Amino acid sequence: MLITLDATPLLGTRTGIGRYVDRLVSHLPDAVARSGADATIRVTTWTARGGRIPALPAGVRQVGPRVPARLLRECWRRWDAPPVEVLTGRTDVFHGTNFVSPPTRRAREVLTVHDLTYALHAGTVTAASLQYRELVPRALARGAHVLTPTAAVAAAVREHYGLTEDRVTPTLLGVDAPWFDAVPASGRWLDERGLPEEFLLFVGSLDPRKNLPRLLEAYARARRDHPGTPDLVLAGPAGREERLAATPGVHLTGWLADADLRALVAAARALVLPSLDEGFGLPVLEAFATGRPAVVSAVPALLEVGGPHAFAAPPEDVDALAGALVQALRAPDDAEAVAARRAWAGRFTWQACADRTLDAYLAR
Repeated sequence: MLITLDATPLLGTRTGIGRYVDRLVSHLPDAVARSGADATIRVTTWTARGGRIPALPAGVRQVGPRVPARLLRECWRRWDAPPVEVLTGRTDVFHGTNFVSPPTRRAREVLTVHDLTYALHAGTVTAASLQYRELVPRALARGAHVLTPTAAVAAAVREHYGLTEDRVTPTLLGVDAPWFDAVPASGRWLDERGLPEEFLLFVGSLDPRKNLPRLLEAYARARRDHPGTPDLVLAGPAGREERLAATPGVHLTGWLADADLRALVAAARALVLPSLDEGFGLPVLEAFATGRPAVVSAVPALLEVGGPHAFAAPPEDVDALAGALVQALRAPDDAEAVAARRAWAGRFTWQACADRTLDAYLAR
C-alpha cells in the first residue's frame, strides 16, 4: 500500500500544524512496523519555490513536482481536477494534513480538520482559511474520511456536516519528550531578552482567534485588583495583533526556537490560552509537561485536553478570565501538583497518534 501525505506545512517556520505533520511523518514508519502492514510512506509539497524537506525518516520519500498551492486550491475549489495522482503518481491513500484533500482517481481520501474556526468564527481567519468552507465540503462529498485532533472537534465536525460516527476519527496529538526535561530559563537569560523573572505566559500566534484583546483586559483587571500579579509575556509570531504589546506589563518575544520556548514555558508562573476556539491546544500539554499550571478558555477541545489540571473561563467573560488568572497564580505548586500535571501530559503520545492515524488509512 502506498500512503502519501501533504507535507507542505513542514516548509518555512513551523506552526502548530507544522509540528503535527512533522511528528506524524516521523512516527508513521514505526507505526507501520508495529502493525505489520505492507505500507510505504511518502510525502509531497505544494509550492512553486521547490520545497525539498530535509532529514525525512528512513524509508520515507518525497514525490511530486513544483506546483503553486494557491493555483491548486483554486482548481480544487471549482472542480475535482487535477486528481492527486497526476501530481504524485499512483497512491492508495492520500492524507490532506491541513484541511485540504485533493480529488483522486482511485485513492482513498483522508483529511485532517484541525478545528471549525473557518466555519464558526469566520471573522477571525484569513481569506485563505475561508476557502476551507468550500474545500472541506467538496472532499466530504467525495467520501473523505476525517481525522481530528480531539474528540471534541470530532463531535463538532459530525454535527456541523451531518456525518456518521464512522466517518470521523479523533487522533489525539502528543507531547515531545524534551518538554518533560525542560530547564527553566535563568534570570540572566530572561534579562538579556528584556523579560521579567516572574510572568504569566501566552504561547501562540498573535491572531484574532486567540482572543488577546480580552486576555489583556482581564490581565489589566487582575493587576488592578491584585497588585502582585506578575507581567504577561506573549510568545509567538506577531500575526495581526502586534499593537497589543503597548499594554502596560506586557512583553512580546516574537518567534522562539524550540529550546528557548521550552525554557520560557518552564520558567512561567502559568500558561494562558484564552482562545475563542481551538482544535487541540498543544501549549497547554507542553506547559503541563514542564509542571506548570494553565488557564484556558472553556471551549470543548481545551476542556478535553486540560482535564482537571486547567483553570477554565468562558472566552467572552473578562471577569471570569481575570479570576482564572488569579486562581492559577494561587494554585498548589508543590512536588505533588507538578507530578500530577506531568502525568496528565504523559498520557498523550505521538506514537498513539501515529497508530490511530494508520488505522484510519488501513480501514475499509
